[in-house]
Amino acid sequence: MESSDLLAESEPVLKDWTMKRNCSVSPKQFVWFYVSLAVVSLLIAFMLDLIGAWLVLPFTGIELVAVGIAFAIYARHAVDYERIRLFPNRLVIEQVSAEQVTQFEFNPRWVRIEPGATPRDHIKLVSRGQTIMIGQHLAQYRRAQFAGELRMWLRRC
Repeated sequence: MESSDLLAESEPVLKDWTMKRNCSVSPKQFVWFYVSLAVVSLLIAFMLDLIGAWLVLPFTGIELVAVGIAFAIYARHAVDYERIRLFPNRLVIEQVSAEQVTQFEFNPRWVRIEPGATPRDHIKLVSRGQTIMIGQHLAQYRRAQFAGELRMWLRRC
């Protein structure tokens, strides 16, 4: 175990925010949906092939491959999230995108929060020349509210 892991276990968390995508379908349900789509499409294509419309079958295969690729891209990002933890002396931001984890650590007393100019813009955290964007998984109308809440918690440190 690394020293930062040991420190994180012994240090109390003042506030913990987790923001993730709104996925209403589980991965298992997603696979079942794709399999049922493929079975129905292939069944129709084979029936049309039997009556002489043989060109339907290759186009069905192309369609299923294209939909499968789109589903794989979607599934790759289905579990993305941002986790922001505020400790007494540290602000830790963990961002996961397509199973790639990026972690930032700031001194909470030096962090400046810059909400976007429009509700569509992400929230900027600036500290000692380093800028990161957060709030990707928040609804647009919640970004300004979250920036205010984070600012309030940072003042407590």
